Amino acid sequence: MSFEKQVARLEAIVAQLNDSKLDLAQALVLFDEGVGLLRTAQEDLAKVEGTVSRLTESEDGRFQVVDD
Repeated sequence: MSFEKQVARLEAIVAQLNDSKLDLAQALVLFDEGVGLLRTAQEDLAKVEGTVSRLTESEDGRFQVVDD
């Protein structure tokens, strides 16, 4: 699942959890799904941030990934 889809699903879960008609069992299932999605999204974001932090701009304005 793409990062954007993970965020969209997390937003949908939050909206559902805010619904007072949800019973406890349903809320726990949604909460568990949300925690899993959040962990995956954070890992994906950390990978992208690592790549972005290694980008350097050359004199011609192009960007390159610098491997240490």
